[in-house]
Amino acid sequence: MTFSELGLAPEIARAVLEKGYEAPTPIQAGTIPGVLSGKDLIGCAQTGTGKTAAFTLPILHRLRAGTRGRLRALILTPTRELALQVTESLKAYGRHVRLSTAAVYGGVGHQPQEAQIRRGVDILVATPGRLLDHMGRGYVDFRGLEVLVLDEADRMLDMGFIRDVRRIVAALPARRQTLMFSATMPDEIRKLSREILRDPVNVEVAPRRSAPAAGVRQTLLPVDTSRKRELMAHLLETEARGLTLVFTRTKHGANKLARHLEGRGHAVALLHGNRSQSQRTQALAAFKGKRARVMVATDIAGRGIDVDGIAHVVNYDLPNVPEDYVHRIGRTARAGATGDALSLVSPEDHPHVRGIETLIGAKIERRVVQGFAETKAAARPIGQGAPAWARPVSGHSRPKGAGAHPRHMGASASARPMGSGGPARQPAPVARPAFSTASAPPAGGSGSTSRGSHAWRGRGFRRH
Repeated sequence: MTFSELGLAPEIARAVLEKGYEAPTPIQAGTIPGVLSGKDLIGCAQTGTGKTAAFTLPILHRLRAGTRGRLRALILTPTRELALQVTESLKAYGRHVRLSTAAVYGGVGHQPQEAQIRRGVDILVATPGRLLDHMGRGYVDFRGLEVLVLDEADRMLDMGFIRDVRRIVAALPARRQTLMFSATMPDEIRKLSREILRDPVNVEVAPRRSAPAAGVRQTLLPVDTSRKRELMAHLLETEARGLTLVFTRTKHGANKLARHLEGRGHAVALLHGNRSQSQRTQALAAFKGKRARVMVATDIAGRGIDVDGIAHVVNYDLPNVPEDYVHRIGRTARAGATGDALSLVSPEDHPHVRGIETLIGAKIERRVVQGFAETKAAARPIGQGAPAWARPVSGHSRPKGAGAHPRHMGASASARPMGSGGPARQPAPVARPAFSTASAPPAGGSGSTSRGSHAWRGRGFRRH
């Protein structure tokens, strides 16, 4: 089957071919005809299956004729990075049709976004918090809206955006087509779909099992949330001595962790959505050149970092989406090499662990670092023992008499396995790079307003 056979206009099918795509993916083949028919739709498929094109292509087809410069389609996404990705797709697939597209998200100034909206756009891609902020200022006109898309709906739920989504939907015309795309369908998302969709078509593509590279040694390290930073520094000072890429879930968390590690004497590069392009370029250059042995990053780097010789990937925070875990740890063990993926897991992370293990089809080894075991486990009834997820996994042999499972990190022949005796070696003094995180902008950007009668104001700044 080709994209033309799905019923797309020739100019749109041509743009898809120019991007190098000849045949639709299963989620695209299943959803595009339904969207073109004008029906509401729920599309459920894992990340990386082509969901973005599944709704951008039929939207471009529908809007290619009609009044221009009036807001006719709204696409809600959970993060700034995804909003930019969707916007780029719309521009690439719509290169042969004259439709204007704008993206609004937090972390940057209002004025350029306001100016675009006031000039008139056909398609608006937005994160919920920042869109509510623009709506509160009174210049977003939804009267001509024809299509609403909720992209990565389950991720919006994880990030606490569902209340914001409901407020936005309440301001939209009742006569519209609504499309919801999600990797999973938790109960709260099913409830939302019943509220805002009318007799939807349901298209579900079975999740693909995604296996990390064979050379990646994966380990979960249980620890209380309050001691994560301390454990992270301990890892860098004992065994993670090669190039180390550390992932956090938020920009604010990345800033705090980078400052803490710098305070412990580590040269740290910082990469997240609030960094300017020059700061990002400088950070990557320092990491590649090994002037900064540690890079702290959010998922903006999960698919974009291609640096040879990364010995360790550390999930300081587990990702909300299981497939992001596979993309993250794929930064090590490249080109047939071996590497270590360590995940710091606190009690609230246990549901994420289950999702990751389901995706990769395997249990991940658990290992307790001496001095950093979860203290909350002590509150369990006597005899109940450690939670099942933290017990040793069968099939992982240990040397007789060993405590913590030994790991050979490969960075240094003298590196101690975690949990072994003896004092931790102190890191050699290192020069901090010129782009010290001390000058990093606060998470979410400036301009956040206080929470008053408009409780949602400013949320676009604090979130993605």
